Amino acid sequence: MTKKPHLSFWQIWNMSVGFFGIQFGFALQNANVSRIFQTLGADIGNLSILWVAAPVTGLIVQPIIGHYSDKTWSRRLGRRRPYFLAGAILASIALFVMPHSHMLWIAAAMLWILDASINISMEPFRAFVGDMLPEEQRTQGFAMQSFFIGTGAVIASVLPWVMTNWFNIQNTAPEGIIPPSVRWSFYIGAGVYFLAVMWTILTTKEYSPEQLKEFDEEEESRKHVTLNRSEIQEEIDYPAKGKKQIISGFIWIIIGALMTYWFYAEKLTKDLYVLSIGLITFGILMIFSGWLQRTKNTKAALVEIMNDMFSMPKTMFQLAFVQFFSWFALFAMWIYTTPAITEYIYHSSNTTSTAYNAGANWVSILFAVYNGFAAIVAWFLTPFAKLTNRKITHALALVLGGVGLLSVFFIHDKYMLFISMLGIGVAWASILSIPYAILTNALPHDKMGIYMGIFNYFIVIPQIVAAAILGFFLDKFFHSQAIYALVIGGISMFIASVLILFVKDKNG
Repeated sequence: MTKKPHLSFWQIWNMSVGFFGIQFGFALQNANVSRIFQTLGADIGNLSILWVAAPVTGLIVQPIIGHYSDKTWSRRLGRRRPYFLAGAILASIALFVMPHSHMLWIAAAMLWILDASINISMEPFRAFVGDMLPEEQRTQGFAMQSFFIGTGAVIASVLPWVMTNWFNIQNTAPEGIIPPSVRWSFYIGAGVYFLAVMWTILTTKEYSPEQLKEFDEEEESRKHVTLNRSEIQEEIDYPAKGKKQIISGFIWIIIGALMTYWFYAEKLTKDLYVLSIGLITFGILMIFSGWLQRTKNTKAALVEIMNDMFSMPKTMFQLAFVQFFSWFALFAMWIYTTPAITEYIYHSSNTTSTAYNAGANWVSILFAVYNGFAAIVAWFLTPFAKLTNRKITHALALVLGGVGLLSVFFIHDKYMLFISMLGIGVAWASILSIPYAILTNALPHDKMGIYMGIFNYFIVIPQIVAAAILGFFLDKFFHSQAIYALVIGGISMFIASVLILFVKDKNG
């Protein structure tokens, strides 16, 4: 039996370069989509519901991509790289087209397409670390991804400001038109995304399914364990599971229908329907999965995804709660930082004004700062985790992130906001690496892709919840002042910092 070899620094570097391009596109999306939506006529109350396309796309796409990438093998491109390539092509096209949107619904549709394309590339990249690296190098592998995520996001975030201040490209435009500085930033992003992903595809060779099986057997033999197969691959009584899922599906549909009626009867904001319709949809999928199992159609992707989700390892279940509150905070920040800063610091909500667009550009700078600091912090996560442990490291990082988000409320000088971004940067670096390093050590290689896809549920569900309730809370309790969304995000980050301490991490 063969032990999975250690990879050199430059091998890990090459396999991670693609994330530079992925995050380049993701950062352009995060820093500019609210600006694009507002330019095309969206008001503060509708921003969160327009953003919901992104997490819903991830909820659908990532488990499917994970499921099929586990089962893919191409002699030329390997297991994960076919999905890197497909995602890169689609995302580059979407980045080029999006800033040419002239109507709000077109921009929302392009966000959907862009996020789906990013997810096609991103999910296999997470599983890629588990495939290619031995256990003791995975924290380093995810930290390297965090470095590229940070550096890619820095450059992408400052691009509109650079276009304006270095190249004198116009930063304002008539009402309903995306400024040229934003359009050129997206053009550059399309090229960078494709080239970075191609670098990884051309410089990294994947292990074959036979090699991965041999590595698994060696690890099991060395540790005298079966890598959670007792939890994941037990003998399944499909008819019984199918019956249970059908009953549970009807319960979820009833709950969703009652919530929908309540929202309608009380004339509550339409954003909340995302939650109730989501529950109904989940119930329908459970019933369909149950029916497939009752009719012995047990190899369907939906059946495998549902059964794997309900039999996830304990570590993954515990991490789900940490991820929920961490990503709820991040999504609140991504949606509302632009309106919060333009209103709170620049005192303008007029998207054609010089003040608003200067404030929107400043948000790009702030996002560059937290991403840049995250790229630096990423190098220190592995040694700090060895000095303490991964749970302590992540808890401290989340506390600093919570302080960073809360501090924005008390700051009225745009330069002092840099201090807030440093705390957010520490949290961001850790969120992108530590939970994944803990998780991959609890998963078998033949389920790495599907479980990474399911793990994404606990990233996108909080984003959907945020999109559904934040607009309602701001309107109902905070007079639509976007700054309070960042306060709520800070509190959410603190909750996540406590929950990580209860996660079972077998490597500490």
